[in-house]
Amino acid sequence: MSKIWNAAEYDISRRRLIPCYDLLYSTAVELAARSIKVSSPAILDLGAGTGLLSELVLQKIGGISLHLLDESPEMLAKAQQRLAQYSPKMHIQQMTDSLPSGKFHAVISSLAVHHLTNEDKRNLFKRIHQSLLPGGVFINAEQILGENEWQQQLYEDMHMNGARALGSDEDEIRAAQERMQHDKCATLSDQITWLKEIGFENAGSFFHSFRFAVYAGWKSAG
Repeated sequence: MSKIWNAAEYDISRRRLIPCYDLLYSTAVELAARSIKVSSPAILDLGAGTGLLSELVLQKIGGISLHLLDESPEMLAKAQQRLAQYSPKMHIQQMTDSLPSGKFHAVISSLAVHHLTNEDKRNLFKRIHQSLLPGGVFINAEQILGENEWQQQLYEDMHMNGARALGSDEDEIRAAQERMQHDKCATLSDQITWLKEIGFENAGSFFHSFRFAVYAGWKSAG
């Protein structure tokens, strides 16, 4: 949701603050499982935070050469504890920096890319495409912008009401709203268009519930 998080409370808060949490993450994991056909895939998790998405993918696939990228040492320290048995490679850096060297079968991300400007998003998508092996997939579980003011207000109302129903108190709601003032979300349609323009195949939305969505695109296998 935003990079200004307390790493110790991140996972518990995220589940309360994302009303569609299970479907959001399970869709991303299922796309990864269906796309990766090799026994020891290399996966890069961008804005990996505490390693939540990577852990779910590992539980589904296993045998992964895992790279975690995040600008927060505190977040990656939590991820290192969580994923120690898998010996992940840690990259403390921003997503606007050069991506780790090597080629990947999948690049995954959850609720991180919306911290970038639209120009930086497009540049990131280009670098992701270059980093993927033929047939590789980019999967992003993301927070998106409404197509107009009416839709955006609906997204915000549904999000906050859903969070309250899941147990978020008003202090947690206010903190979330303050963090989201720094977000730079883009519409789902724009982001899918950018993927297609860069050359991703079959780019599209595979889950969408108000301000949360999972979109993906594949690099040509040819």
